[in-house]
Amino acid sequence: MWSDFICTVLKIRKIHPVLLSLLSGVILSLAWPERGFPGLLFIGFLPLLLAEENLYQNREKTIKFSALIYSYPGFLLWNLLTTWWIVNSTFVGAALAIILNSLFMSIVFQAFHWTRKKLSGSPVGYLALISYWIALEYLHLNWDLNWPWLNLGNGFATWYKWVQWYEYTGTFGGTLWVLSGNLVIFRAFKEFETQNAKRKMQNAKLQWPPSLFRWPGLAFLWILLPILYSLVIYARFREESHPVNFVVVQPNIDPYSEQYVLPPPEVIGKIMSLADPKLDSATNFLIAPESAIQESMWENDLSSFESIGLLRKALVRWPDLNILIGGSTFYQLPPGAPLPRWARKFTDSPNHYVAYNAAILINNRDSLQLYHKSKLTPGVEILPSFKGFNWLEKYAIDLGGTVGSLGMDSVRKVYSTVKTVGAAPAICYESIFGEFFAEFVRNGARLMIIITNDGWWGNTPGHRQHFSFTHLRAIETRRSIARSANTGISALIDQRGDAHQVTGYWKPAVIKGTLNANDRMTFYVRHGDYIARIFTWTGGILLLSAIGWSLRKRFSLKSKPN
Repeated sequence: MWSDFICTVLKIRKIHPVLLSLLSGVILSLAWPERGFPGLLFIGFLPLLLAEENLYQNREKTIKFSALIYSYPGFLLWNLLTTWWIVNSTFVGAALAIILNSLFMSIVFQAFHWTRKKLSGSPVGYLALISYWIALEYLHLNWDLNWPWLNLGNGFATWYKWVQWYEYTGTFGGTLWVLSGNLVIFRAFKEFETQNAKRKMQNAKLQWPPSLFRWPGLAFLWILLPILYSLVIYARFREESHPVNFVVVQPNIDPYSEQYVLPPPEVIGKIMSLADPKLDSATNFLIAPESAIQESMWENDLSSFESIGLLRKALVRWPDLNILIGGSTFYQLPPGAPLPRWARKFTDSPNHYVAYNAAILINNRDSLQLYHKSKLTPGVEILPSFKGFNWLEKYAIDLGGTVGSLGMDSVRKVYSTVKTVGAAPAICYESIFGEFFAEFVRNGARLMIIITNDGWWGNTPGHRQHFSFTHLRAIETRRSIARSANTGISALIDQRGDAHQVTGYWKPAVIKGTLNANDRMTFYVRHGDYIARIFTWTGGILLLSAIGWSLRKRFSLKSKPN
């Protein structure tokens, strides 16, 4: 049976490379959260590797950039099937995200193919695939066009019990696991093919598997052992008791028809009407979502605004309460102050100001505490800062709020709270960035809070995928997380990544519950994306080696006499 199956797979490699590419796209899509099976990730690249092997074996006959051309349809299909929902908020943004990210992936595959050719088929060429792919994922976490949504390590977000060891590696451990797993399985197929050829020559019976401790057995163990180790971690993990009490509000304000037109008293009234029945003297935090306040508040005199005054009234009844809420704020720069690249000029004066997506902490301390979102959504909150691209600001996607590049904080802030532990906010898109998220914990956060507004995408996989990534952040940092989403999904997530009191989508809701604080720092929190940095440097060395080998070969050919 196994022999027949493997022979069938090997026959697939004779299919046109574009069809093999599309097959990879389908498999990777079927593996993706929130309803896919992540085990498919370990064979997702197999058809592409078979296609690349064909191109390599026939490299004298193939055209330039053949690996890019043939891999692009598969990556395009994967991006399209998993992130099509972006179109609900912006067609242009969806098209750019899908087309460009597919292109970046194809460039990586072309670079791997080219490196393998220049290194004469050395096994080191396959190390280039891992290194270049991880370098792309790392780039997606650290540049203005950031789009880490499809980083391979995210593929286990709904099967998070498989990857409890992310507390040591972060999601790049998952990416390394997936890519190396694909290569080990590919090598097992190659071994089978070699033995099959020998069998035909010698007219002998094929034995499968040839040896438990060779490539087939290694592939099985490579996938199974990390899962078993993770399940052991999950079963043995115990939280220490450091209770913090939360009330989390999901007001369900339609971002398209209500959020930017409702009067501030009505918005605050809706939030407090949900929260009031749940609040008591033991409540430490009241959490409301991103962009809940749309009063155009100026930070130069923030306490004077009506929304802030209405929320402060709750502190009269509950003086130990800490209220965290999202809002749009602005700051007028002093005359003559240095202008950051996101500064905007007033239309009726020579002065400048900065717009922010902010998280505001209100308690009985003397002043309000602000954190400004710092991982901004490309095309909506930030546009490329590359020299000569400033003109793109006028084409920023308008979702109803402040349009164009927003200001950012350079420090991951931890709030000073009243009668509870230090906590920090991550705003919306920031919850996808593992190392960034871990910086709050390094700075002293014993609890994490995510505020978001996922109503832009409608009831699609988008908001469910976004919620699922929260499991991974909890595991990486071993921090409990309170999540408030305007239209859902809101929940309380413990340090193992388990979600409690999960709300339904597009309905008003309120959660009251307790999470444990933690002051232990995981290996990942202390060291961040060290795997990405190692393989990015490795990729640079391999690329330079391939270039050097190519130049050496070219010069040696020129120096030969005719």
